[in-house]
Amino acid sequence: MEAEEDKCVKFENRLRPDIKQFIGFSEIRDFPTLVNKTRICDKDSRAKANYYKATNEKRGKDMGRGKPYDKRGKK
Repeated sequence: MEAEEDKCVKFENRLRPDIKQFIGFSEIRDFPTLVNKTRICDKDSRAKANYYKATNEKRGKDMGRGKPYDKRGKK
């Protein structure tokens, strides 16, 4: 049982900080469960990053369409 726990702790220590933050609080000590939860967390994290990246790119395209001020008034 201690070997399984040590294996889990080592695995957690090598995770990216964002995933480690989510997983670490759970204190999962069953290695297959830990790996599975980590994969799910990683997949969700990547999906979230892609969503915000796409949103920012879309927002950037829309910003160039309008004029922020009227040039006719300045001479």
